[in-house]
Amino acid sequence: MKNTTALTNLPINNSYPDPPGFHYDYEYDEEAYMFEKTLRKRLNIVPMIIYSLAFLLGVIGNGLVIFIAGFRMKRTVNTVWFLNLAIADFAFTFFLPLSIVYIALDFHWPFGQAICKLNTTLAFLNLYASVYLLTIISIDRFISVFWPVWAQNHRTPRLAFFVALGVWILAFVLCSPNLYFRDTAPDYHDPKKINCYSKYSSPREHHAMTISRFIFGFVIPFNIIVICYGAIVLKLRRNQLTESNKPFKVITAVIVAFFVCWLPYHIFSFIELKAREDPDLGLVLIIGVPLTTSLAFVNSCLNPILYAFMGHDFKERLRYSLFSAFESAFAEDSSQSLVTNKTRSSVELDSQGV
Repeated sequence: MKNTTALTNLPINNSYPDPPGFHYDYEYDEEAYMFEKTLRKRLNIVPMIIYSLAFLLGVIGNGLVIFIAGFRMKRTVNTVWFLNLAIADFAFTFFLPLSIVYIALDFHWPFGQAICKLNTTLAFLNLYASVYLLTIISIDRFISVFWPVWAQNHRTPRLAFFVALGVWILAFVLCSPNLYFRDTAPDYHDPKKINCYSKYSSPREHHAMTISRFIFGFVIPFNIIVICYGAIVLKLRRNQLTESNKPFKVITAVIVAFFVCWLPYHIFSFIELKAREDPDLGLVLIIGVPLTTSLAFVNSCLNPILYAFMGHDFKERLRYSLFSAFESAFAEDSSQSLVTNKTRSSVELDSQGV
């Protein structure tokens, strides 16, 4: 009995990090395949446009952040965090033209197996590095607010550098399975075309990859982030330190952008797992996966825009230089210094017996 949809059985793949398509030996429904292929071609113009914009904005914007935070500004803990975020986004957006070409050639991959593996691995290296850097930033904010004196004495750019290095190592470990599963092979319907796809030998492997990505790339880090920032807000309100500070707003905007951009991708990853059991989901995936994946990719070019526009007195500072506008966004959080000063004052008063 033939499957009623070709989507979940096709060994062909596309430019998405882990797109619909298993590599199982099932029968094919040729009519369903042709319908889906035609629909996919019509929809692919959307990711091509979005990828192109993400490439231009991401390379220019993140390149500018790397130049300013890495070479023009005094090295602080915050500049270390933002510099590493920019490096992760820059590395990913720099390789986006490969995905654009892949779509333009109707999913023919001319770049070889090694680049196929590298391209997808970079996508998920960006995912893990970004979300865990955001997690570290939230922990850094938490420590600075609850233990300000310790933070003042031990919170150094050197320590931040080693923590960031640890994040990169963790991110590489988490994304490394893509080096194994990603592969190239001739297209089932057109042997002259080479597809770059995720070669899962069983549904269990696909389930394991999707679930682990959701847990380690979304659930765990975002629970930590929510707990840290929730505690910070309560602490600042209790101490009446609710003055508006732009650096705090900058990182909040970055976190919200990451959540909005990546959550739909994870949702559709789970819908994909159900597609083999429910053929009616095939059409949903054909439409939804390109859109949600494009949204996830857009996140890599958003951060520099948020840094600039969320910076203190952006319009006023932009009159002098873009460097000044970015500098305000990367400044140390004023709430941290307020808590530190208040704690020091309390310690001094206690030592004087007041």
